[in-house]
Amino acid sequence: MAVRRDRDRQAVVVGIHALPFSKNMGMTERHSGALAILGALKDAGLSVEDVDGLTRYVWQPTTEMEMARVIGLPNLRFFGAQDYGGGAGAPTLALACMAIELGLVDTMVVWRSRNRSSGGRPWAEVLSAAGQDQFERPFGIVRPADGFALIARVLMKKYGWRREDFGRVAISVREMALRNPAAMMHGRPLTMEEYMASRWIAEPLCLFDNCLETDGAMAMVLTTAERAGDLGTTPVHVTGYAFGSGPQVYAMTNVYGDIGRSPNAYVAPELWKNTELGPQDMDVVQIYDAFTPQVPLFFQEFGFCEEGAGADYLREEKNPPYNTSGGGLSEAYVHGFNLLVEGVRQVRGESTTQADDVRHCLVTSGNVVPTGAVVFSREPW
Repeated sequence: MAVRRDRDRQAVVVGIHALPFSKNMGMTERHSGALAILGALKDAGLSVEDVDGLTRYVWQPTTEMEMARVIGLPNLRFFGAQDYGGGAGAPTLALACMAIELGLVDTMVVWRSRNRSSGGRPWAEVLSAAGQDQFERPFGIVRPADGFALIARVLMKKYGWRREDFGRVAISVREMALRNPAAMMHGRPLTMEEYMASRWIAEPLCLFDNCLETDGAMAMVLTTAERAGDLGTTPVHVTGYAFGSGPQVYAMTNVYGDIGRSPNAYVAPELWKNTELGPQDMDVVQIYDAFTPQVPLFFQEFGFCEEGAGADYLREEKNPPYNTSGGGLSEAYVHGFNLLVEGVRQVRGESTTQADDVRHCLVTSGNVVPTGAVVFSREPW
């Protein structure tokens, strides 16, 4: 049975903002994050004096207290962070929602700023081989792509998925990006021939199976449903959210427990229980797509199709629209925060690739680490 909460205190997104994506923003993550927050507050019709809570990714180097000083927040009544990179998006948003629903705060800000492109790649430096890494790095599993390549190979063997199935995902999200002027890959079409001929990154993953390297900064403002009624913005209701890890989960490899399943297999039943909705209710979805095989895996683990049928489901075009901004593969890679922002745009009716009559939008976070998902809705509970 889903938990019933106070309708007046339902968390509602009232402001969003994104700085232009680039290969080099020319500013610190602290600076771009502050600009994103101020832009989101302006979109909401609120000021820094209205904010009493901040949440962030643990992998966000600017802490809540530092950001509060930078933008001049008078007092934080709630603050917190969620661990893991790609898995932290929906859980960080959920943390803000819980604080609002419990009455701890009235207005929360969630943000993500990242200089992934200009800041360099962590694995290009000397890396330790302690903990989990002692079983991976000495054997060549150094980058996220190396770990996921093992999972991709398992999925291909287990379900008969082919490279062309992954190529179809890359082409689909690129077509979305072509309609999004803010996308890094706007104006650059992709064909199956180009996909199949591209260089390997970590076999069986080629160049176009991997997400972009991007500098970016985004923020989101949430408040109560009651207060949202007094603002001049289109409210987007957070209908529910869920977390999940699964057994024996390790960052990126996820091969020590039930290989071939991801933490999303544990998130999905919790999300449908918490929202009292199901796959049939989703008009559009935003799927964490650091790697193309995550997309067919998502559709089967969230119950849109049977196990193993994810590639066929996409091939037969039975799926709802997904990653309508271009996602991490073709819009930008900001640890999935752009998927959350696009989810809000879809419910508002403001996307450059707007789906028809969006009542509910599902957004997921990375499914090779502990993770979560959220449903945005046009109407309240």
